[in-house]
Amino acid sequence: MSGALLTRRACHGATALGGGGRRRPTPYLVLGGLFWLVMSLAFWRVPMCCDFGQHAAVVERLKENLLHPAHPMAALPGEGSAYYSPYAVAQGLFAKATGLAGWQVVKLAGPLNLLVLLTGIGRFVRVLTPRPWAPALALFAMVLLWGTRMAWWSGYLGLMSMTGNLGYPSTFAIGLTFWAWAWAGTLTRDARGDWWPYAGLGALCGLILLVHPISSVGAVIGVVAFAASGRAAGIAVGRRVRCWAATAVTAAVIGALWPYYSVFSLVGDESVDWIHRQLYTEMPQRFWLALLGLPALWLRFRRDRRDPLVLMFALDCAVVAYGWLSGHYTYGRILGLTLVPLQFALAIELAAPRAWGWRRGALAGAAALGACVGFFQIQAGAVVPRALDPIGFDQPPRWPGYGWAVGHMHRGDVVLTNGYYPTRSVPGYGANLVAPAWPDASLEEDVRNRRLAAVRTYLDPGSTRAERSAIVRRYDVRWLLLSRDQQVPSEAVVVGWSPRTGEVLARVGGPQGRAGGPKGTHRDGSTPTNAPLIG
Repeated sequence: MSGALLTRRACHGATALGGGGRRRPTPYLVLGGLFWLVMSLAFWRVPMCCDFGQHAAVVERLKENLLHPAHPMAALPGEGSAYYSPYAVAQGLFAKATGLAGWQVVKLAGPLNLLVLLTGIGRFVRVLTPRPWAPALALFAMVLLWGTRMAWWSGYLGLMSMTGNLGYPSTFAIGLTFWAWAWAGTLTRDARGDWWPYAGLGALCGLILLVHPISSVGAVIGVVAFAASGRAAGIAVGRRVRCWAATAVTAAVIGALWPYYSVFSLVGDESVDWIHRQLYTEMPQRFWLALLGLPALWLRFRRDRRDPLVLMFALDCAVVAYGWLSGHYTYGRILGLTLVPLQFALAIELAAPRAWGWRRGALAGAAALGACVGFFQIQAGAVVPRALDPIGFDQPPRWPGYGWAVGHMHRGDVVLTNGYYPTRSVPGYGANLVAPAWPDASLEEDVRNRRLAAVRTYLDPGSTRAERSAIVRRYDVRWLLLSRDQQVPSEAVVVGWSPRTGEVLARVGGPQGRAGGPKGTHRDGSTPTNAPLIG
């Protein structure tokens, strides 16, 4: 997909003068192209789930107000939210220009992000080795060699998790990370010592920092590993230090100049550490297949004590360990990138030309067996639809849709719900929640907790009508989205229900809850024909 996309055939005799004139596509171009097509289709067939609604909501807010977007999930100011990155702003501009909904833009981003990822992998591996099969083997090692328990998280790029997170900023950032590593690897072999390519690499690292701050930790680790490998022959140590300093300074300046939020204010933020603690549970089951790359990584270490993949793996492990020991579990998010040195070292070793010795043959057999175990145990359902599945593989999540509910709403309406699925999905259509599901730097955590308490109070069967009415007025609530086992308050009017989940949509805040009703409705709560609906 990148690097040597085409290979020239060997030329003999008279044809050698003309260079042969014929080129063949590399294995990676063919297999990577097929992979891009299959995974794009697999991503498109999975409905909105998990964090998809959050990212769609970000696009909706930017589409509504590009310069001063609201909080991604609530009717509150959004100043300081780390979700408003350059990547998200570009999506918001695209949505505004095309009129597409936020969820449509996130869906379209999946194939684009995958293309950035695949080309980055190709370029990175070609910096490490000229072996033509290495990029293809690295790709399949990266998506198959995880473990035998599901590792589904943003930034984890197994086959199964790709069906959900290809459209996320983390995938785009990891694609750029591979490009940054390839750039750093090229600079370590450049004897000229010009500072501007180092500054360009710093600009790329600064962009990664803004797009997905936690992935930038892995990106910087890789750049540091290449810088420490010290392969830039012919450049004095002092000049080399100044060049890498230009990389660091440029990245910091790019991060500091972004107007939507302060990326450096996230350092030491503990608000989401409790969410990420689960990343450290059952680690052996989630990642043990990647350990098949340890022999290959050990061989690289024996050949070169400063091998960049070895240094990268050691530094990644140190950061992950720090996250566990310090309680800053968010650093566990780089676990997906921590596996890359193992997976890629294995791929490069197996791409060596024949004849193989028995050690490499045994390693190849173990890798093939591990890939089969990973595929059939966890990953197969990503690319094998249920209708064509003869075994019954685990399938990607299929969350219920909420088009039946949001079709009754106006953009910006406030919904009161505590359901797991609707709190993560409904904001993606342009509605707001009383209490956001996730912490956000733009909203103080004690304020979010008060809102969560208000939702619990409203839905408590023992609450009085006066208490419920006060909450409706305070938070400008227009709709209730209730599960099948929650009681509809007497003052609410049921307007719809889901035959799949049994959830009920009820209208509140009309003449009984607030005078005049919400914008875009009549005083009796009915919707005029020209009111803008969500959907």
